[in-house]
Amino acid sequence: MSNLIHRCFIAFAALLASSILIFAAHGAFAHEFKLGSLEIIHPWSRATPGGAKVAVGYVVIKNAGAEPDRLVSATAEVAGSVAIHEMATTDGVATMRPVTEGIVIPAHGEIALKPGSYHLMLEDLKEPLKEGGSFKGTLTFEKAGTSDVIFFVESMGAKAPAGESHEDHMDHMKGM
Repeated sequence: MSNLIHRCFIAFAALLASSILIFAAHGAFAHEFKLGSLEIIHPWSRATPGGAKVAVGYVVIKNAGAEPDRLVSATAEVAGSVAIHEMATTDGVATMRPVTEGIVIPAHGEIALKPGSYHLMLEDLKEPLKEGGSFKGTLTFEKAGTSDVIFFVESMGAKAPAGESHEDHMDHMKGM
C-alpha cells in the first residue's frame, strides 16, 4: 500500500511541477520583441464577451536609438482591421479618436499604449478573445519596419498584463 501512495505522491508532484511551469511560462514567455533600436514590450489585449466586434491592444515601445521613430500601423489575425486610437478625458468627458499620422516614439524614450490613453483598436473581430489565449499581429514603424508580435489575452477588466505592470517590468529591467 505504501508503494502505491509513494507512486501517487510522485505523480501528483510531477503534475504540480508541470502546472507551475505552464503557469509561469505565460509570464516568462519571451514576450519582448526587438526591431533595430526598438524594444516592443508585452503586447496584450483584454478578453471580449461573445458577439463583440471590437477589442483593444496595448504595448510599451522603447526606443534606444538616437532618432525618433513612429508607429504607423498594426494588424491582428483576429481582426479585420486595426486602427491606432487615442483616448483622452477632458472635464470628465472621455473622447476617443483615430490617430491617422501614427505615434512618435522619441529618441531614447518610450511610449505606452495603455488603458485610457493610446491603444490599438481591433475592429471587426473574427472571434471572441478568450482570457489566457494569444494571437499574432504585426506592428509597423516608419523607420524600423515591421515586427511580428504575439498579443496575450488578459481578463476583461485588466488594467495591465497579469503579474506585470509596466512599473514592475521597469524595476526588473533596472536589476539586470
